Amino acid sequence: MEKRKLIWDEHALVRLEASLRYISETSTQQAEQVEQTILEKIDLIRVHPERFPPDKYKRNNSGSYRALEINSYRISYHYTEHTIRILRFRHVKQDPSEY
Repeated sequence: MEKRKLIWDEHALVRLEASLRYISETSTQQAEQVEQTILEKIDLIRVHPERFPPDKYKRNNSGSYRALEINSYRISYHYTEHTIRILRFRHVKQDPSEY
């Protein structure tokens, strides 16, 4: 099966990078492990985007907006036939907000 093109929204990518920098302040090894785990899960959704449940914080969700939680982070994404767009990257302890 062909992998969909992966696109990161700029704000989501900035949040990922900031989170990894924060983790690396105490342990670069832990930051690398978290990054690897997150990227592996994202690679899975490029082939099987339906693997994770619909995003409960997306208003009027047609089912193509999904979310996964990993390593205390919540990643929201939208998929089409050809693309996966990472929309949000948030720590699970942050107040959730609809979009």
